[in-house]
Amino acid sequence: MRAKTFALVDCNNFYCSCERLFRPDLKQRPVVVLSNNDGCIVSRSQEAKQLGIGMAVPLFKVRKLIAAHDIQVFSSNYALYGDISARVMETLEELTPQIEIYSIDEAFLGLDGFDDPERYARSIRKTVDRHVGVPVSVGIAPTKTLAKLANFMAKKNCSAQGVVNLTAPEKQRRALAGIPVSAVWGIGRRHTQSLERIGIRTALQLAEMDTALARQRYSVVMARTIRELNGEACIDLERIAPVKQQIVCSRSFGEKITAYAPLRTAVCEFAARAAAKLRREKLRTAAVTLSVRTSPFDPHGPYYRNTATLKLEPAGAATNDIVRAATRLLAELWKEGPRYAKAGVMLSDFSPEGREQYPLFPAASDRQKHNERLMRTLDEINNGVGKIWFGGQRPQQDWFMTRTRLSPSYTTRWDCLPRVG
Repeated sequence: MRAKTFALVDCNNFYCSCERLFRPDLKQRPVVVLSNNDGCIVSRSQEAKQLGIGMAVPLFKVRKLIAAHDIQVFSSNYALYGDISARVMETLEELTPQIEIYSIDEAFLGLDGFDDPERYARSIRKTVDRHVGVPVSVGIAPTKTLAKLANFMAKKNCSAQGVVNLTAPEKQRRALAGIPVSAVWGIGRRHTQSLERIGIRTALQLAEMDTALARQRYSVVMARTIRELNGEACIDLERIAPVKQQIVCSRSFGEKITAYAPLRTAVCEFAARAAAKLRREKLRTAAVTLSVRTSPFDPHGPYYRNTATLKLEPAGAATNDIVRAATRLLAELWKEGPRYAKAGVMLSDFSPEGREQYPLFPAASDRQKHNERLMRTLDEINNGVGKIWFGGQRPQQDWFMTRTRLSPSYTTRWDCLPRVG
């Protein structure tokens, strides 16, 4: 049964809010969080936004502004953010049985059956703040696309106090007239440019576009977006997460790699992490893909980028098999001379666990069953933390990333527990 009232709950400036949880001295101060290798700004507190700090701007471009206003700068602490996200989602699951976790800091809720959805949304904000300490905004509407826009308004309009309700049709029209088309869910940069060329600059103008023309000129998805903007629910909650099509583990290196051995170590680490993710999803892979590249902006070496794929027969999820495949691919792709800036391992062509077709010959079948027992034991011992590993890996976590401004992992490591003195 399709939900009739949707709410989008979105954590405000999520990474920055996580950093402030255990640093009350930062409550009113500008804060930014950096991307991998401390390259670009990926999260900004409201105070930092008001100072003119843009999203995705390289750190070096705003160093003077940061120094002038004593802006607090943090490296991305994914262990902390992942744990706080889980706490937010667990709290939301206690408040409504209808929930779709959309991203690390967003979830769609179904609010059918609540007499006063807006009042309940304000109760949700207070509960999440009390239980977790992270501020959230809530947008309410009869469709997911309108709920996204309502949330956009809740963040922009201080007088809304974190909640905007767009269930009334007349309120929807007024709201859409003041929202740029670029803010509509699913309308990317290229679609925005194309729509603006034909005079569609606001969400309301898009809502008034003929759906048949939109389907012909763009896609069925665009026509569906228009119907959603007009209050017709076309996208229901995904109560069960869709099966992944790919699992990717890739990183940019903190320093360029020019020797084979350290690159092989990185590839082994990526393959092992991807394999662990695969087993958590209870899947098997039949294809391992490796990609390597240099930086196109590196003046000290030739640009090189290449990708190769190896089929696994039969499909499996054993770390040793996936690491072996990845290192075979690296031997094919390796070239002497380039300064490697990034590598990644991708797993694809999945099948569910328990539906494997074992080989005809018993020896090969026995080996696969042995691998499954070995991986279960490995996962039980590690329990998400690298306690034992394969020889090709390097045990230090994220050794390949530059994170010079990393905050403690307050909630996931005993030695990082804050002390009150």
